[in-house]
Amino acid sequence: MKKQLALQNVHTQDPEIAAINDREEQNQMETISLIPSQNYTSVAVRETYSSVFTNKYSEGYPNARYYPDNTHVDEVELITQKRALALFGLSEKEWGVNVQPYSGSPANLAIYTALLKPDDTALGMSLTEGGHLTHGHKASSSGKFFSFQQYGVDKDGYIDFDGLEALAQEHKPKAIICGASAYSRTIDFEKFAAIARAANAYLIADISHIAGLIAAGLHPSPFEWADVVMTTTHKTLRGPRGAVIFARLNHMSAINKAVMPGIQGGPHNNTTAAIAVALKEAQQPVFQQYAQQVIKNAATLVNALQKKEFTIVSGGTDNHLFLIDCTQQNLSGTEAEQLLESVGIAANRNTIPSETRSAFDPSGIRMGTPCVTTRGMREPEMERIAEAIHNAFTRQHTEKTKEEMRALAQQFPPPGFSFS
Repeated sequence: MKKQLALQNVHTQDPEIAAINDREEQNQMETISLIPSQNYTSVAVRETYSSVFTNKYSEGYPNARYYPDNTHVDEVELITQKRALALFGLSEKEWGVNVQPYSGSPANLAIYTALLKPDDTALGMSLTEGGHLTHGHKASSSGKFFSFQQYGVDKDGYIDFDGLEALAQEHKPKAIICGASAYSRTIDFEKFAAIARAANAYLIADISHIAGLIAAGLHPSPFEWADVVMTTTHKTLRGPRGAVIFARLNHMSAINKAVMPGIQGGPHNNTTAAIAVALKEAQQPVFQQYAQQVIKNAATLVNALQKKEFTIVSGGTDNHLFLIDCTQQNLSGTEAEQLLESVGIAANRNTIPSETRSAFDPSGIRMGTPCVTTRGMREPEMERIAEAIHNAFTRQHTEKTKEEMRALAQQFPPPGFSFS
């Protein structure tokens, strides 16, 4: 396998780690990843991530650091801020942005710290119904430090706005969090905003999963409606593992103080630089084509699976992901995950609405198309993958299917991977 980033010095200095990395590269090359929270960065992003900016310590913000010698760090951070605002068409006169959060979880905690006091009431989407752990689950610090009430979906798998409105009227929350980790339908930010305003609550939008689709104009934007918007940078945006917080200017000072010194110390400047590169990539016409194909691939995969009598939560998908209810195949999510892995497909077990099992061994499997689309796969390949999923779930032709998926993966290498 040819590599554009061969890590030659690592092979010399630390062969043990180099060997593990080589095995992981081989694994990524030969595995069909349907995990919707993952993606492959460009080689340029990976190169920037390993740049000399990893050597710098720079607590504080541009032109207001607690350390000297950060002229170039300031340049990078300011460029990253401008690119983040530009990607979503935001004016510096109305919005600010913090590009320092290490990932989505501390970013969400920083937002709550900025806008809420301990034990303040907030509404978030239930984990089992499609929300994220940091949207108020009791195992998360969000659910321990703040009083979260959880809303969910209706019997058809769509967000239950009537139930949400009733919760808002009853509990009078200080904030409502919208956004999801396992929800396959379009999010109506305007409806969320109407409920939040009626309750005199902040509206916080977590768009970590759909940010790339929003940037491409393929999903409604929350910016007209929300007070604060957070996204990770490594899912549909195809950047490094990090996060960005956008806030209206009247909240920006509180957000900045909550990130540093509230939650974090010095930013990871190499990550910030790599985010800048990814944001520039997302502004190119080819990225919109990519996002369009992500949605087409997800719809094709859903349709092909439905023809094989798979039960898809909510009956379909409008975005990059979907959930399979594995109970129809008499499988748990864990069993389904293991069967898929046996044929070279990675997809994670996941809770489904009205879950009766534990989160560690739930009833569903979550799938998405960002990774396979980055590799260049299109509708015909989704049909082949659907056949492989069917074979895995029914335990048919396991070895043959595994070889077919391996060959398919090698035919479409991730960025920076290639076979001679």
